[in-house]
Amino acid sequence: MSRDNPMDEESQRTWLGRFTQFFSSEPESVQDLLEILRDAEQRGLLSFEALGIIEGALQVFDMQVREIMVPRSRMIVVRADQSPEEFMEVIVESGHSRFPVLGDNPDEVEGILLAKDMLAFTSSGALERFDMRDVLRPATFVPESKRLNVLLREFRSTRNHIAIVIDEYGGVAGLVTIEDVLEQIVGEIADEYDVEDEESFISRFDQGQFNVKALTPLDEFNKYFQCDLRADEFETIGGVVMSRFGHLPKRNETIEIEGFRFRVLNADSRRIRLLRVTPRH
Repeated sequence: MSRDNPMDEESQRTWLGRFTQFFSSEPESVQDLLEILRDAEQRGLLSFEALGIIEGALQVFDMQVREIMVPRSRMIVVRADQSPEEFMEVIVESGHSRFPVLGDNPDEVEGILLAKDMLAFTSSGALERFDMRDVLRPATFVPESKRLNVLLREFRSTRNHIAIVIDEYGGVAGLVTIEDVLEQIVGEIADEYDVEDEESFISRFDQGQFNVKALTPLDEFNKYFQCDLRADEFETIGGVVMSRFGHLPKRNETIEIEGFRFRVLNADSRRIRLLRVTPRH
């Protein structure tokens, strides 16, 4: 009968001893906790995927809704005074399942329209009896400053999947979905409507600001921003940014590179995931 490698057994006992010792007293910081978990991953006692999820979950406790929301300028909405013929094309083309319904002005959200509720009106002549009030769901409103862990708990308890984000003056700042929150924990959740094109890499966040995935090819970045960033040894914008930092940056670290300000929105122990880019020229 073969026996396990005694060196592996010794290594595991040593690590388990450190782990037990670490938790025998109060951890001093989240960083201390992450260090021992990263050590466990390096030793093969914790998978890379599991470590990423743990780091994402801890990160959610320190993030606010404003950091991940879809800004007002990019919201796909339906107006309450539109006929079904007018907004059905928007629903079909977007591939989304939930749509804020606006009243007379952009800050007046009357409710949420679910695409599935329109199925009952697809038969011949059914649209003639359509009344928005019959299908409108109540909208949930949250402030920009709400913590993501609190929002996720509320999403789960209410079984709601979307919330309208309100700024300090009571105006609509954007929207956030349960998928947006979960992606901060497990990474991007792709579906059959996602297309790997330039728009999936770079999206406008607000006036003069853009969300850029770290995996964006450098050529795509240069094409989108009409610039000429060069780094022979890197193919993605994330690689360029990390090389300029000289270390793996943490969330909210910033750096200026050739007329652009880069802020790290999401990163784990191995890589940058998402950047907020502000052209400075």
